Amino acid sequence: MQNREEDFDLRLRTKRFALRVIKLCSSLPRDDETFVMRKQLIRCGTSVGAQYREACRARSPAEFRSKMSSGLQELDETAYWFELLVESEKVPRTKLADLMQEADELIAIFVTSIKTSELRS
Repeated sequence: MQNREEDFDLRLRTKRFALRVIKLCSSLPRDDETFVMRKQLIRCGTSVGAQYREACRARSPAEFRSKMSSGLQELDETAYWFELLVESEKVPRTKLADLMQEADELIAIFVTSIKTSELRS
């Protein structure tokens, strides 16, 4: 598992990510197609931080990996909805570029954490 400073930083980073997703969702067009994407995006985009917090409270390395893997799935799904918003031309890529990059960076961090935990077990 991570040290306390890294833990705090990633807790804050995943919370900020969730807040940015919430802000994005509140600015999306109000049509029927976007409604479905908004609902899915708000669910998975805000779940990442919750999954990470659960991982921080894991009682075993296996539980840690399980929670981190769940968070990774939520991140991947979030990235998928970002792609759909852009490719359906509901949101310009320029508006989502920073959030998409953050999702990619968080994915890389979660993958590395899972792999490191596996090596330590």
